[in-house]
Amino acid sequence: MDGSAVGIQHKALAAAALTLPASALADEGMWTFDAFPAARVEQSLGVRIDQKWLDRVQAASVRLTSGCSASLVSPDGLVLTNHHCVVDCAQNLSSGGTDYVKNSFLARTRAEERTCPGVQAEILLSIADVSADIAKATSGLSGDDFNKARNAAYARLESEACGKDPQTRCQVISFYRGGQHKLYRYRKYSDVRLVFAPELSAAFFGGDPDNFNFPRYALDVSFLRLYENGKAVRTPQHLIWKARAPLPGEATFVSGNPGSTDRLLTVAQLETQRDLILPIGQLQRAELRGRLIEFSRRDAESRRIATDALFGVENSFKALFGQQSALNTPSLMDAKRAEEADLRARVAADPALATRIGDPWSEIAALQQVTADQFLRFRQLEAASGGNSELFDYAQILVRAARERTLPNTQRLPAYADARLPLLEKQLLDASPVDPALEQLELEFWLLKTREYLTADDPVTRLLLGRESPEALSQALVSGSKLGDPAVRKALWEGGEAAVAASDDPMIRYALKIDAEARAVRKAWETQVSAPTEAAAARIASARFAVYGDKVYPDATFSLRLSYGKVAGWTWRGREVPPTTTLAGLYERATGAEPFRVADRWLAARDRMNLDAVFNFVTTNDIVGGNSGSPVISAKGEILGAAFDGNIHSLGGNYGYDGTLNRTVVVSAAGATEALRHVYGADALVRELGVR
Repeated sequence: MDGSAVGIQHKALAAAALTLPASALADEGMWTFDAFPAARVEQSLGVRIDQKWLDRVQAASVRLTSGCSASLVSPDGLVLTNHHCVVDCAQNLSSGGTDYVKNSFLARTRAEERTCPGVQAEILLSIADVSADIAKATSGLSGDDFNKARNAAYARLESEACGKDPQTRCQVISFYRGGQHKLYRYRKYSDVRLVFAPELSAAFFGGDPDNFNFPRYALDVSFLRLYENGKAVRTPQHLIWKARAPLPGEATFVSGNPGSTDRLLTVAQLETQRDLILPIGQLQRAELRGRLIEFSRRDAESRRIATDALFGVENSFKALFGQQSALNTPSLMDAKRAEEADLRARVAADPALATRIGDPWSEIAALQQVTADQFLRFRQLEAASGGNSELFDYAQILVRAARERTLPNTQRLPAYADARLPLLEKQLLDASPVDPALEQLELEFWLLKTREYLTADDPVTRLLLGRESPEALSQALVSGSKLGDPAVRKALWEGGEAAVAASDDPMIRYALKIDAEARAVRKAWETQVSAPTEAAAARIASARFAVYGDKVYPDATFSLRLSYGKVAGWTWRGREVPPTTTLAGLYERATGAEPFRVADRWLAARDRMNLDAVFNFVTTNDIVGGNSGSPVISAKGEILGAAFDGNIHSLGGNYGYDGTLNRTVVVSAAGATEALRHVYGADALVRELGVR
């Protein structure tokens, strides 16, 4: 449900599909806009993509800081994305008496559009290669010195590029595992308002059983609007909504921000993912899912409160189960070993290149023991600290920001650099509801798992718990904290170190208590694991460039990418899976019981709709999580729909792409238009989309 092309692998994932990364077989690749393989696309799909087309699509592509993608679809700042990308906003705007997640949201006038707390929209303006700057700053350095120099260079470049301009955000992004660095400059919009979100039963029809599957019958679309100075933003560079059926074999392009992939990891790193990192995360997700289900069964209000959290855990569990299954499939690992052996052999055959590159593969392999030794402590105390507790997150941000903001910009932790503070401040201070019961569940679970995994005798466990139980400590911290009040957070943010040090809020006191040890664990990880790994990976990237040239695309980094493909079904176990579903299929699939229950308004609208309209469809585009909400675009630049999922075969896309089976699942603009008009009566919205 996260737009992922990340799935369960099988023997059909042939080694040949993964052993030649330079060839980017078939429709493979998440390409940056400044290195899009237009000639290859023309050869493969028979369509010509020129710079004018690329510029137009880039200008209309939106990145949401909620972790999703989107696009401009009208001249008045209207933005198309997925429902599951705004469900958190809908839930934050809801209350016990008004449930926009369960019952939908539609603003019939601009005055009814509601601000989404903590959400910022960003549109990419420019890309600049700063690899030489980073290489110069880090030359000859290692460990902590390397980290400090790189972070300082990032902060300096971001600050120089954007300065104090409140309308832009600059971000240096690492590509090819540290082999390349580019400065991305964005136009940002901090006032993002909800326009339309269907009820959950329509957006997630089929629920978890249908998630990462096809055929699908889900209206996973929503609309937002960008505002500035209280007025809707003028966006003449928008894409054209096209309420027509996609054609079989038609070329399609997906412009969005894939979150992360691990296609360029070494075999040793993949083995660590398979044997350590994924299993631990999955064990915790499985137990947390059970706790959230039990919580949601308490009463109707608990069910409402837990909806978004439970959806997120279930979605992540299924996606990462697919990744774990992929790494346990011998054919995939054999393919990765062959791929790595091929590159190493090519390097060895060139003495000059071999001298320059050395043996970074062996260096990374040796680092896996250090990773294993430090991972649990780093995960529990730093990377996943506080679990999903918002109150703890607020406290940690306030405590760290108070300290970091006293330092020169180039000496801070990256998250607190000047260029990144405005978004952090917005997310911290925007008003959103905090439920104490759910907070306690999340915090208690984190403490329980830390004690279980590190043992009661570990110094970290003793620091976190003292003589308290996870149950009693979480209850005391949550019940005593006032950080759910944005005014309290604002006073602490503006008061800085003095205000934080003087605070008697128990969550602030707790964050202060553990911060020094958490920072020490973080520093050890960055010095002994991430810095030497990045340095070695950069040399592997250099080897790839030398051997394969510009035919290699970088791993996903939640930066704007463009993938190409076509409308196509697939064959699985002798069965042809057609590329489209229709509205008629929704009613045929409905059973009257969740998660296959059709809402009453959909039943009432059945006879008014064109039931032959395409509802969902699939393409061969290469995407992963983070692409949720991405526009699926025709060669003419028309929006045919919004990407919202991948099929079950695509879940291994985190490690490689199989064009015979991997599919992107899309909500059709044609089906969405029928629903907007006849189910929701959203006539003004349909007119704004240009449909007459």
